[in-house]
Amino acid sequence: MKKFIDPLKKAFKSSKRKEKVGLPPGTLKYTGEKREIETKVSIIDYNEQKYNIQDLETFQIDYTRIEKSFNRWIKVTGFSNIELIESLGKQFNLHPLVLEDVLNPNQRSKFEDYKDYVFIVVKRLFYNNIKEDFDNEQISLILGENFAISFQEQESEIFNPILERIRIPKGKVRIMGPDYLIYTLIDVIIDNYFVVLESIGEIIESIEDELIQNPKPETLQAVYNLKRKTIDIRKLIWPMREVVNQLQREQSKLIKDELQIYLRDIYDHIFRITDLLENYRDIIFGMLDMYLSSVSNRMNEIMKVLTIISTIFMPLAFLAGFYGMNFLYMPEFSNPFAYPILIIIMSSITAVMIYFFKRKKWI
Repeated sequence: MKKFIDPLKKAFKSSKRKEKVGLPPGTLKYTGEKREIETKVSIIDYNEQKYNIQDLETFQIDYTRIEKSFNRWIKVTGFSNIELIESLGKQFNLHPLVLEDVLNPNQRSKFEDYKDYVFIVVKRLFYNNIKEDFDNEQISLILGENFAISFQEQESEIFNPILERIRIPKGKVRIMGPDYLIYTLIDVIIDNYFVVLESIGEIIESIEDELIQNPKPETLQAVYNLKRKTIDIRKLIWPMREVVNQLQREQSKLIKDELQIYLRDIYDHIFRITDLLENYRDIIFGMLDMYLSSVSNRMNEIMKVLTIISTIFMPLAFLAGFYGMNFLYMPEFSNPFAYPILIIIMSSITAVMIYFFKRKKWI
């Protein structure tokens, strides 16, 4: 029992969420693990005619001062500077509970309408080269009348294609409003799920080949690890269906009617992803049965070989034991060729039995 209790004590002592226990609601405290990542802010102002991208070196500015006819995307990465995030929230009149959720990376994907702005939490999946495993990151999105804000725990290249599309003159992003920008951000995140699931599919194929050819205890461990990882991914992806569904159904002035056709498209994508994930989960559960069957079949083959060997040696052992008795007046002892004759008889019995087993296709 101690081997189970000690890790629990260690995990409880090192828990980041423990630091928030007892604090008032709306208290801003980052509970993630990437505390050393420097907070960076990029401001992307754009309209149909032109755009401007600037990385801020000073944060003492008014983010709400947006030129007329322009849309603004405020891209925030890193949560080491809590004061900046708090100042940003005050300028846009964001509820303290929204900022608290932004700084808590353990949120479930969700959609909340605050009338003047919309708050969305989504999960990004990616392969972590350091951990050599699949990992996730919370991305918080805020949609306002002429602005959009994205919060990320760390710098990544996932939104680089969106920046490239903003640089294209008369591109779709440049023509439409910030609601379309939020759609493109969610669309990129959801499309990245396909990449992760494709990797899982390749892992499943390699494990299946190993299960058929040479199942080992390490193979079973790999199946269990993949099963657990698939369950974790399912928990992250499944709430996204409700988020996209609410985006479609919500009667918000910030989400224009012409966006509905695009929202239906990403809803179709997330539906296909969840369906594919369910198929993978069924396959993985079937792989456990396949492993047990393969091990059982392998054991049966081994037992068959041992049984055949034992069956062949049974008459030989009988003859060897019979003529191994130390009786003085055994009739065969008087024959000088008794020993070679016995060897020939035993060899003949072995040959006949092997021929019989082959005729029956037992070997």
